[in-house]
Amino acid sequence: MGATALLGLIFGLTSFAPPCAADEVKAANRMVSDTLEPYASPTDGLGSWIWAEKTYDGQICQLWRSLGIPAGSTVVKARLAITVDNEFTLYLDGRELGRGAEWRELFIFDLAPLLTPGWHSLAVKAVNSFTDAGMIMGLEVELADGRVIKVKSDASWRIVPDQVAGWEKRLEPLNAWPKASIKQPFGGGSYWTSPASVNMMPTLQPVKTYFWQTGWFQITLLSVSGVVIFISLRLTAQLTLHRKERWLLLQERARIARDIHDDIGARMTQLVLHGEVAQSDLPEDSKIRSQLDRICEEARGLLSSMDEILWAVNPRRDTLRDFASYVCGYAQEFLKATPIQCRFELDPEMATATFDLPLRRSLLMAIKETLNNAVKYSKATELKLKIFWQGQRLMVVVQDNGKGFDMTKIKPERHGLANIAHRMKEMGGTCLVNSQPGKGCRIEFGVPLTHLRRNSWNWLWKPQNYRTDKRF
Repeated sequence: MGATALLGLIFGLTSFAPPCAADEVKAANRMVSDTLEPYASPTDGLGSWIWAEKTYDGQICQLWRSLGIPAGSTVVKARLAITVDNEFTLYLDGRELGRGAEWRELFIFDLAPLLTPGWHSLAVKAVNSFTDAGMIMGLEVELADGRVIKVKSDASWRIVPDQVAGWEKRLEPLNAWPKASIKQPFGGGSYWTSPASVNMMPTLQPVKTYFWQTGWFQITLLSVSGVVIFISLRLTAQLTLHRKERWLLLQERARIARDIHDDIGARMTQLVLHGEVAQSDLPEDSKIRSQLDRICEEARGLLSSMDEILWAVNPRRDTLRDFASYVCGYAQEFLKATPIQCRFELDPEMATATFDLPLRRSLLMAIKETLNNAVKYSKATELKLKIFWQGQRLMVVVQDNGKGFDMTKIKPERHGLANIAHRMKEMGGTCLVNSQPGKGCRIEFGVPLTHLRRNSWNWLWKPQNYRTDKRF
């Protein structure tokens, strides 16, 4: 066979290709020699034409065979030559390597990168268009130690029924798979002895498996996801239960507030009225009248305390707006009988943010104690009460222009400072005291309110009233 004809076989050229010069012929021979090394001919190593026992038009024939590579060995070269009358799809370990649709041509596959020590499966899905049918192939594997493994198309191949799933990946045959039938030996009968052309198929590389594609990672990911979903559902259920409990608690607080106001409050008011009526019927110098007067005063004091309890218990008052309103009203009433004038500075952005009962109750007690100390000890003529936001904290500042005191000399136990500091510490807040002789006293309370959200709704104190003086 001449160089031109052989090039036609290798690269699919026809016999009508123009003749080559002498140098081109030598170069072509070297190319062919390198491509087919160590094989003298592309048909070397081919077996027989095999197929199922019965042949019919439009038939699909599935052929299977296993291949073993010795442990510890290294594959140096592996060439597989195949063709099918009429079409085929070739698989290695279930992975498609390529297809062919012309039985007169030979298809060459390089399997060296794909063969590793262990068992492998070769599978061919062949289609017969009409009349005769057959598959012919030859695989030669050269190992690094010089050993050669050969696999040919012969009766050792199995025919896989159409109903079997995943047969391309199986490493062992089933007993129900019949052996292939040899239709014609290579070089005999109606089939060719030399292919019309030789097609070098693309060399595939091993499929890289990343860690996230491995089974252990996916199982771990599913397990973690399941745990997260379970925890999320459980937390959601707990949150729903907590909201239900809180709603019930608010309903109960509202009921208690109504009962106190409608029942106990009304009776206390009637008691004061009856005492005043009885007092008016007695002479002014009567001892009983003075006792009734004290009883009425105590009852009025109880009504005042009851108002504070109602404010604390009523869930409709659990907002910063109501807290600030109550504190201002209390300071106005408390300082009304004193020479101290009060000035308020209120942040309008507090609006309807929720202020829980334990926090507002403790902060109110601290403010009341501070106001009481200012009246008793400061000798001030002016007092400023400031309520505002700072980051995620509610700040309350009480500052007077009284005589002040020396911070280094005064004992913490005096003026109730220890009690105030302890109360603020219990609710996670801060209490900062700053005073100098002749420069008044400034007490700053800070309460962490990270669970609250600021909003821009207008409050009952409008922006134009912010930082304005209110004298009482």
